[in-house]
Parts: sequence; structure tokens; C-alpha cells
Amino acid sequence: MQVILLERVEKLGQMGDVVKVKDGFARNFLLPRKKALRATKDNVKKFEGQKAQLEARNLAARKEAEAVATKLDKQTFIILRQAGETGMLYGSVSTRDIADAITAGGISVSRDQVILDKAVKTLGLVGVKVQLHPEVRVSVTLNVARTVEEAERQARGENVLQTEAEQARAEADAMFEEAAAQRAAAEAEAEAAEEKAEGKRKKSAKADDEAGDDEPKKKGKKKEA
Repeated sequence: MQVILLERVEKLGQMGDVVKVKDGFARNFLLPRKKALRATKDNVKKFEGQKAQLEARNLAARKEAEAVATKLDKQTFIILRQAGETGMLYGSVSTRDIADAITAGGISVSRDQVILDKAVKTLGLVGVKVQLHPEVRVSVTLNVARTVEEAERQARGENVLQTEAEQARAEADAMFEEAAAQRAAAEAEAEAAEEKAEGKRKKSAKADDEAGDDEPKKKGKKKEA
């Protein structure tokens, strides 16, 4: 089917382009969403008559979308879900869930504006695209976690999928390393104190030796007198 695009459609063309698409794509997506018209003679005339108005409307919508993009781009939104120990979700995160999370954050978007390249089925940080306008797209991050605390840990870069045994082992290793560092510091301090004491002993011994050498000289001087 040939259609006239009423707005830019990715991988198809710009507003006003006449393109050929599959019938199902036209009937199920382009036509019902008013992104295109059938390329009939009457519709071509209709488009030409409305072209200036459509372009002005598109420009205004794009400016509005760009203003929203400055607020939304690179933001992170927390989505809480139940999941197993391996991090697999009991279900998945839908485009509606994402749109609701963004809207709850203060910027209203619809599920149709959320672009998911693949299903979100695990805990973690996931990048998602949001199409605010045919010519304006932004990136946001989903922080999918079981609790708010887990989300905060993930935001800091921690691995929330560690088992309790792994976590206990990591804590034990950290304690062992801390104890070893404290022991090494104590040994260094004791060694320094010993070296200092040894220096004092040597200094004292030298002073005694020098005093012993002076004693015979004094006796010899008395005999001569």
C-alpha cells in the first residue's frame, strides 16, 4: 500500500513523503494513529492544502517536546518488582509500567512513547528510549529492584544478587584484611620502639666506655704529682 506520511516515521521517511508499506503495517499502525494517509489523488490534494498547517503544528509540537526532553533525558526511575535469588523477575516490566513510573516522576508520557528493544525480566539498571516526538528521542534508566534499599544499592554500583554466604564471606575477608593491617601497623610500631630503645642502649654503653677510658688517666696524673 502507498501512503503519504503526515509526520516523520523512523526508517520510512519525512512528512510529505509517499512511501510503500505492507498493508498490515498501514492498517494497524500508520493509519489508525494518523501518521499517514492512503496515497489517493484526493488525499494528495488534501495534504497539499494542509501542508503548511501540518508543518506549523509539527514545529510547535517539536519545540514542546524538546523542552520536555531537557528535563527527562538521563533521568533514573525506580520500578519495584518481586524476583528470585538469581534476579529473574516474576513477570516482566511492560511499557505501561515504564510510562506510569515516568508519569509518577512528574513528566507525563504514554506507553506508546516508550521504546523497548527487549523485554525487561531481570533486576538491575536498564536503559530505555522514550519518543517524545517523531524527531525527539531521549534516554532514561530504569532501576529495577525488589526494594527501595536495593535500588539505592544498585544506584551506588553494588551487586544486590550476592547470596548471603557470599556476602558473609566478603565481610569476613574485609574483617581479616583490616585485622592484618592493624597487626602489621602494631608490629611496625613495636619494631620502631625497639630500634629506638636499642639506640638509647648503645648511646648509654658508649658513654660508659668513654667514662672508663678517662679513669686510668686521672690516676696516672695523681702519681706524678
